Amino acid sequence: MPLDLIDSAPAKINLTLRVIGRRADGYHDIESVVAFADLCDRLSLTPTDELALAVVGPGAGQTGADAENLVLKAGRALAARVAGIKLGVFRLEKNIPVAAGLGGGSADAAAALRLLAQANNLATDDPRLIEAAGATGADVPVCLDPRPRLMRGIGDILSAPLPLPRLSAVLVNPGVALSTKLVFSGWTHSAHPAQPLDSAVLPKRQSEEQILDWLAGHPNDLEAPATALAPAIAHVLAALRSLPGCRLARMSGSGATCFALFSSAAESAAAAKILRANFPQWWIVETTLGGRDSD
Repeated sequence: MPLDLIDSAPAKINLTLRVIGRRADGYHDIESVVAFADLCDRLSLTPTDELALAVVGPGAGQTGADAENLVLKAGRALAARVAGIKLGVFRLEKNIPVAAGLGGGSADAAAALRLLAQANNLATDDPRLIEAAGATGADVPVCLDPRPRLMRGIGDILSAPLPLPRLSAVLVNPGVALSTKLVFSGWTHSAHPAQPLDSAVLPKRQSEEQILDWLAGHPNDLEAPATALAPAIAHVLAALRSLPGCRLARMSGSGATCFALFSSAAESAAAAKILRANFPQWWIVETTLGGRDSD
């Protein structure tokens, strides 16, 4: 019996998200600086000739039908590109909330591709692996190598890894699931549309203070349409901004999860304790943002 292969699937945090415009195909071009949290789903693979999935963990009941899971979609996408590939039985421990703006499904799919690549001796930069990631979902390519980056286009254009410092954070979701499609449909052009970033102004190897100042000037354009659909987001942001030591509070992705950044892990832990006491119905996690091999 082959040994199980194991990988983690870290939650994706959109530190910024600018919507550049709506495309002719109905999708939107975006620019987003992303980082990855210590909060992870866990995925194991037992190599076999079949493709199957079992889901366990706190979020197992939120994942829907297995046939629609991005883990299986990723496996099918890679099998369509690699003849004779060995597949396997996946076991997913689901810790990241579903439809929460944290890219959990995309992270799971990326981990599945990494495990299948390992099982079949495929290089991590194999073009077929990258093609399968793009075919599985817009956020899967950036999750394939989870390090801070700038995403452009529909998520298919990625910068080299950004040398962001590790940032202490608290993540909060008020128990609301949001449809990415509905949130984007609520976005409208402003009188002063977002302009594409000049690569010269992207975050470099700067101090935490400089990074926080830079992030403060680059918002999430989906915060307003998401809040219109889920007013609880406004309550979460207000609660986060009132916390001692909060440096920046913002919604991640298409919501409804929001994050607050702090100067230390002690401050983020203290903030999470306050929130749990005042809002026991919310999902609250303290974490560190960065990514694999982050400083």
